[in-house]
Amino acid sequence: MSFDARILNGVGVMAAVVEAGNFARAGEALGLTASGVSRSVARLETRIGVRLFDRTSRTATLTEEGDRFYSQVMPLLASIEDAAGEAAGSAATVSGKLRVNVDPWFARMVLAPNVQAFLSRHPQLSLDLIVSNHREEMMTGVDIAVRFGPAHGSSLIVRKILETRVVTCAAPSYLERRGRPATPHELVEHETILFRDPQTGRPFAWGFGRGGDEFDVDVRGRVTTDDPSTAIEACLSGQGIFQSLALGLDRWLAAGDLIALFEDWSDELYPLYAYHPSRHLPPAKVRAFLDFVQEICGR
Repeated sequence: MSFDARILNGVGVMAAVVEAGNFARAGEALGLTASGVSRSVARLETRIGVRLFDRTSRTATLTEEGDRFYSQVMPLLASIEDAAGEAAGSAATVSGKLRVNVDPWFARMVLAPNVQAFLSRHPQLSLDLIVSNHREEMMTGVDIAVRFGPAHGSSLIVRKILETRVVTCAAPSYLERRGRPATPHELVEHETILFRDPQTGRPFAWGFGRGGDEFDVDVRGRVTTDDPSTAIEACLSGQGIFQSLALGLDRWLAAGDLIALFEDWSDELYPLYAYHPSRHLPPAKVRAFLDFVQEICGR
């Protein structure tokens, strides 16, 4: 890598000499002495094995070999400069394609209803969403990932977005038909909708807590799914009682389409984290997405 870096540096000095016409003026442009420019060009000539310039006391002109080398490397140098300028611009401008690996619940319940608002703020940005439950390769080919659950140790940068409570709820039609359970323990007598843990393949346990008193209830149900839309629609239709993250259910709870149960037994909180791969300043598009997610989750 150091060999390549020195050649690249030498090519940059060579270009400055060609543009300036001699070593002294090239040195002024680069902040070097004429002798410093001369040494840099000499090192480049030694490395590539050809003489690049015919030198006089007042001018420096390309040799035939030097002109051939210069015509070959200048398009490459221009491409490097263009790439550097584009990268610098992308660090300040929200543009390009943002690739996000996102948890299905968050994608369906929170992000999708707000995608238009996000993209309308950033007309030069497009969004590529990979919806997945799995953590193992969640950063493969993406700029950022969003996951519920405890942060896992890694070299990734982790940003906590929020903690959401767990809510147990049912549609009014179900409660009218089956009655409203007074305590979590009465759930064993009710029909429930079970949500499958993508990591284990088994339904999530139904936990309750209040003032340090914590316990699980062994619920039963005839519907098990790993799809948020299916679970919510089944609950809204009156199929059974459902326990889920509160994040994203606000509109149904506020409208009375879902009724929260056992609100004094809902101490459990579930964190939401965003992950991105660099310890350096993330691109503007990543920062914009993080800020937007923080905003919509804080409403």
